Amino acid sequence: MASIISHAAAGAALSIAFAPDSARGRFWPVAIAAAVLPDIDSLLFYYRYYPALGHRGFFHSPFLGLIISLLLMFLFFRDEPLFSGRWFGYFLVLFLAWTSHGFLDALTNGGRGVAFLSPFSSKRYFLPWTPIQVSPMSIKSFFTPWGWSVLQNELVWIWLPGLALVFLSRMVRPWTEN
Repeated sequence: MASIISHAAAGAALSIAFAPDSARGRFWPVAIAAAVLPDIDSLLFYYRYYPALGHRGFFHSPFLGLIISLLLMFLFFRDEPLFSGRWFGYFLVLFLAWTSHGFLDALTNGGRGVAFLSPFSSKRYFLPWTPIQVSPMSIKSFFTPWGWSVLQNELVWIWLPGLALVFLSRMVRPWTEN
């Protein structure tokens, strides 16, 4: 998996790049949480491992991402007119943040792969190219040379592309406004 820090950074970059203009202040933490939440399944490592619910299983699927994004909309943005352009913009960014988690994990060089089609299939996938170094699962292991190596790798493969996305979106946005 990519580190929790970099999943949060990816969620932040997506929310800055694609959120509707004048997004409410509570939108940013919700979008970042959506990018990090799929790793709640890592808590199952401390209990019995269930393949369908195990790490990178159902909690990493876009199907659950749709459900969670709708739930987050109803919990935090119920005052937005249902299915308005702004509502849909928020929903889309939350869904992108959620799905970014699985795609970043599928770009890593370790683990069991991501169950993108769960609950319809338990098959796990990696993307054909896996440049991201797999992150330690424990906090203690993160403060080792391996953890430092992971952060350096993620700086190149997650943080810099995220900053580029934000920069490009800010350059293009003035031309797309009415």
